[in-house]
This record gives sequence, C-alpha cells and structure tokens, in this order.
Amino acid sequence: MRKLLLATAMAASFGLAAAAQAETKIATVGPITGQYAAFGEQMKRGIEMAVKDLNANGGVLGEQLTALVEDDACDPKQAVAAANKLASEGVALVAGHFCSGSSIPASAVYAENDILQISPASTNPALTEDAYDKGWINVFRTCGRDDAQGVVAGNYLADNFQGPEIAILHDKTAYGKGLADETKKQLNARGKTEGMYEAYTAGEKDYSALVSKMKEAGIKAFYVGGYHTEAGLMIRQAWEQGYKPQMVSGDALVTDEFWKIAGPAGEGTLMTFAPDPRQLPSAKAVVEEFRKAGYEPEGYTLYTYAAVQAWAEAAKQANSIDLEAVAGKLHGGTFDTVLGPISFDDKGDVKDPNYVWYIWHDGNYGEKS
Repeated sequence: MRKLLLATAMAASFGLAAAAQAETKIATVGPITGQYAAFGEQMKRGIEMAVKDLNANGGVLGEQLTALVEDDACDPKQAVAAANKLASEGVALVAGHFCSGSSIPASAVYAENDILQISPASTNPALTEDAYDKGWINVFRTCGRDDAQGVVAGNYLADNFQGPEIAILHDKTAYGKGLADETKKQLNARGKTEGMYEAYTAGEKDYSALVSKMKEAGIKAFYVGGYHTEAGLMIRQAWEQGYKPQMVSGDALVTDEFWKIAGPAGEGTLMTFAPDPRQLPSAKAVVEEFRKAGYEPEGYTLYTYAAVQAWAEAAKQANSIDLEAVAGKLHGGTFDTVLGPISFDDKGDVKDPNYVWYIWHDGNYGEKS
C-alpha cells in the first residue's frame, strides 16, 4: 500500500511538473549588437510585449509562451548559427530576421526543421520568391518588398530631377543593393538614366571621397540603398563640404539613431516606409502599453508584434502549432493585428503593401504631407 501511495504521489508530482513546464518557445533574431542594434532592440521589444500580452490571456492552445532572443549582427554566418541553435531549442516561430542577407540563408535552416519564419523587416523579394520556387511553406513577412518600395522612390526621382542629377548608391548587401536596384529599375522605366551608380562599403567612417565625387558630378539628389549609419555620415559629410543635395532612402532610416549621426544635416531627408502603425486605431492600446513602459515603439517594433499575433491566431484556428497546419491557415486567412487586418499571398508576402513618404525635420520624422 505504501509503495502504491508513493507511486501515485510521484506520478502526481511528475504530472504537476509537466503542467508547470508546458510552454511553447518562439524567437526573434536580429542585430542585437553592432551598428544596427537599434533595429534589434525594436524586434526584441516587439516579441517580448506580444508574448507578455498573449500569456496574460492564457497563452496559445493552453500553453504559455517563452520568448527567445538571438543576435545575428546582420551577419549571414551568424544568422545561420542562430537559426541552428533555435532549431535545437524546438522553437515554433521565428519572428525574424531583420537584414535580408540574414533572413535568406537562415530560411533554409527553418525549412529543414519545420519552423515558421515571419520576418517583420526583410524586404528583399528573394526571401519569399526563392522559398516559393523551392516549395517551402514556412516563409512569410509582415513588411512590404523592395520592388514595391523602389517604385515609389524611382517615381519621386523621375518626377523631380533630371537623370544626370541623380546618383544611386548601395552598400552591396541583399537589402541595400536590392532596394537600390529596384529604384534604379523604376527610374529607368520612366525614361531617365542616373548620372552615377556606385557601391560603397558599409561600416566605414569616411565617405568624403564619394561625397566629393557626387559634388563634382553635379548630383542634386542621391538615393541610398543601405542603412541609417552610413546614410547619416554621408549627408553630414556633404554638408561639411558646403554641399546640400537631397538625400532619399528607404525604411532603414526609420530610427532616431539616424538623426544622432546626421544632426542638422539630416533636415529634409526623405525616406519610404509604410504608414506609421502607431497612428492606427488597432495599435492604440499596445502603443500606450509600450509608452507606459518608457519605450517608443517605432520602426519595426509593431511589425514584430504583428508577426507573433498572426502566428498565434493561425495556431488557434488550426488547433496546432505544427508548421503545415499553421501555414495553411496563414495562407488562407485574414488576421487582426496592430497593423490592422493583414493577409498573405501564396508566396507569404503581405497583401497590398502601402508605402508613403516620410521626412526628417528638426530631429523627428513624420509622414510627408
């Protein structure tokens, strides 16, 4: 009898332990360190708040969520290492990566291990195009693509400047070159040929030679396919030479870090990005929650939050966190998120992405009227 009671007690104990340990792991991966760490912080904040809110409402399928955060520093090799680590952890979702050059190689690891990937920030078309061509079902994104963003930028340049007055620059990364090339493609389709098309090396501190070359060539507007760190240095060093061209860029300038680098030289800088989700009624409560915690959810914070929301709702609809079941729901449904209702096409791209112009003024950015 004593043995029976002991066995029963042990079984009950193990049952309670199993219940207490029941959890579903999800993760984000981005540049937590390095020159793009501001974006990694946005993603980290986004997933942590989403997990906090979901857990407060019972979690997903009766299990609490645990948020893991990995650093890839926007380096492809480090991204693959992080992806393999998360595969060994048994994560169900990766809301990442930030850089397209990281997301693309990591997606192969996730496909092999049946892990859903929803990037909040990687805009290179190859991320979803390549996955679709290979028959993978695991790759999605809550942001738009370079080919949509490049059309807007190319049209602006064509409408406001003559071809020889335009320079298109890129940092040789999957994101930067992809965005620059899509902008160039649209500019050329409008019958204008840029005066300069140049690559630069990311991470350098001195772009004065490139700036001097643009100045001597009579460049009045230059497009930067790259990140806020280099763009900020370029425009600051241009002003230091008494040269004030119009700088135009993409969504990677949506961070206060840009102004810290550029200073007053950043005045009037234009960039393309989706309409500010912080202004949406669907985001009001979450934005207030972030602000009460002392954090401004700019850039890709809410895009990361929305990636978790879409996955969680699809898992509930499927009554499973199995990749095939969840992916099937994602492809076929519409999901209420902080970004408003979103749905995905057959390739995993968010449907009907919208890009608008933002302008930097007096240390802040906002939609251009």
